[in-house]
Amino acid sequence: MKQYLLIFSLIILWVCDQPTSRINGADYVDVFVGTGEHGHTFPGATMPNGMVQLSPDTRKYGWDACSGFHDSDSTLLGFSHRHLSGTGIGDQGDFLITPFIDTLSLPIGFKKSSQNAMAGYYEVPLDNGIHAHLSTTERVGIHHYTKNTSGNLGIHLEVSSLLQGGWSIESEYKIINDSTIEGYHHSLGWAFSNKVYFYAKFSSPFDLQNLEFEQAKGKKEDLHLELNFGDIDQLDIAFALSPTSTEGAKKNFNAEFTGFDYQNYKQKSIARWDTIFDKIQIETDDIDVLKNFYTSLYHTYIHPSINQDVDGQYVAMDKQLKHSNHQNYTIYSMWDTYRAVHPLLTIIDPELTEEFIENIITKGEEINVLPKWPLASNITGTMIGYPATAILSDAFAKGYGSKEQLRRALALSLMSANYNPELIEHHIESRKNRLMALDQYYIDSIGYSPADICKGSVSYGLEVAYYDWCIAQMADLLGEKAIADEFYNRSKRYAHYFDPQTKFMRPKNLDGSWRSNFDPKHSQHENGAYTEGNAWQWSWFVPHDPQGLIQLMGGKEVFECKLDALFSMDSEITGEHASADITGLIGQYAHGNEPSHHITYLYNEIGEMDKGRVILDSIMNHYYAPTPEGICGNEDVGQLSAWYILNALGFYQLAPGDPTFTIGRPMINSAIIKINGGDFKINIHNNKKSNKKVAKAMLDNKKLEDNTFQFSQIQPGSTLEIWMKN
Repeated sequence: MKQYLLIFSLIILWVCDQPTSRINGADYVDVFVGTGEHGHTFPGATMPNGMVQLSPDTRKYGWDACSGFHDSDSTLLGFSHRHLSGTGIGDQGDFLITPFIDTLSLPIGFKKSSQNAMAGYYEVPLDNGIHAHLSTTERVGIHHYTKNTSGNLGIHLEVSSLLQGGWSIESEYKIINDSTIEGYHHSLGWAFSNKVYFYAKFSSPFDLQNLEFEQAKGKKEDLHLELNFGDIDQLDIAFALSPTSTEGAKKNFNAEFTGFDYQNYKQKSIARWDTIFDKIQIETDDIDVLKNFYTSLYHTYIHPSINQDVDGQYVAMDKQLKHSNHQNYTIYSMWDTYRAVHPLLTIIDPELTEEFIENIITKGEEINVLPKWPLASNITGTMIGYPATAILSDAFAKGYGSKEQLRRALALSLMSANYNPELIEHHIESRKNRLMALDQYYIDSIGYSPADICKGSVSYGLEVAYYDWCIAQMADLLGEKAIADEFYNRSKRYAHYFDPQTKFMRPKNLDGSWRSNFDPKHSQHENGAYTEGNAWQWSWFVPHDPQGLIQLMGGKEVFECKLDALFSMDSEITGEHASADITGLIGQYAHGNEPSHHITYLYNEIGEMDKGRVILDSIMNHYYAPTPEGICGNEDVGQLSAWYILNALGFYQLAPGDPTFTIGRPMINSAIIKINGGDFKINIHNNKKSNKKVAKAMLDNKKLEDNTFQFSQIQPGSTLEIWMKN
């Protein structure tokens, strides 16, 4: 009997000692998360950071058409090749392809429940008898259409298409032969001048009877082309894009097209996404956490997107055609993504982080000022300040980049931080940038942005105080003491907006008086003093100097009381034209917009982080769900997703530029993060739904006394352990 017990015990020990089976993150990605409500994501096919986002368009107009797709729709217009993920403004939607049988009839019905999509592909049977299958390479859209009824298969190509406003300046197509066409679309929308070129190949010849071998042009109008392929059972299309020329599109086609084999492209795209999901392996008992986590990782890697041909040709920010051995990207939602997307990438993707450093600096040098929301070689000027400084400062603080790159980044940051009307007027097309130059003029002159002259004055002033601190950090790294001292002093200018009587950051007029009729719940979208928020949400935006803010408010007890009130009071937002971005409310805290994303971690600054952890638990359980409505606001090009990833792992960075992470409320049981060829492990003990607070945290068996650790401690072979309690 003892022998049997011994054998049984050895078997149990052997089983327990075996490595845990690998989780396939792709199995838990739901590409429809965020396609409902106002998440503004799309469900179509794309590669990680790829040029092509091939996705169904269910609508063209209205705020919820920003990505072209909305879950509430049951009809579609076709499938276009470029889309924005999670933005609050629409653009792109170029080259809409609509398959039909015999006669085109729009819109086309489809059953939402019949859609089949994962990271890398999208498939849907249409009510017109055609089954659409979509995938991509980095620069080529792959279409595969089959039909289950008799009739002639046709393709309608809208050479120029644009989502959510804007208009076409010029469109063109040229028929090369009976299976090849090329062309381009030049539009004016969110991007001031947006040119994209295509080269398309069809697997079957189309009828040339009513078509001519010549160019077709259109100005300020859409061009449409109908191609008839006869009674065939299936049709494949390879549709290559380029930002430079039709010749560039052809080069991209020749480099990435390997023959008409949809399943091959689909499997390659899935495999490419698998390399992304393998960067972080998590374990959890909660299936929703798995879905939220890997869907968030998927959304984090859609943009920025490649905007360069395979041979290195790209269109620079000064609109000149250039060549580079470094990759050029577009769609940087910097004001959103400096907070969590780029800090996350510094941990899990060093190579991409290095690419972004060089690309952001290069863009700045092409126009002599840091880029702000660059889109298709344009500075859109969207959002406030010079947030590229925060991305660069954080990367350099963590040891990325060279000293020469740091010097270049500091020089550009100084150009952006100091008022220069000639520079701004000469280089930047967007009217928004010229208006914001007025803010910078007054900040340079009197130390603050006056509310009776400048729009969004409080938000602008608070943001640039933080960016000035980021500049000081970079200057410190270079030993530039005079610059560092100047910008550390400038970073204290947030105090200009603080009203000691109301204890809010409040709009101040040019003569130094406070704006009358102050209501901290008031939000005015167009002409207010707060950008996409109100005084309750913005009064906490001093991430670089929380202790200074605490003292300004009157000390720890007053600060704690005010912070408690933020989360516990009613969620009424006043103002006739309040910002639609104030969503995901807990009290007046708005998780659906970025200025609130650091606030829970301010509790750690007064030794009360467990209060913050209870709120974090509520945010992650109530404002993230694996459903189309599962994102509580615009997804914002990965920011809401990256916030979830970091917090689910159990930590967050209060102020990018300071490489300090604070322990939060983890949602996973364990994780393995691939770092420099090794593993950084996270183990969470006693992690139950009821255990929302942290008993202790240790890194490599050393207790984290203040519940913080440094980026430099995230090393291969290291282990972070967190013990939870009720």
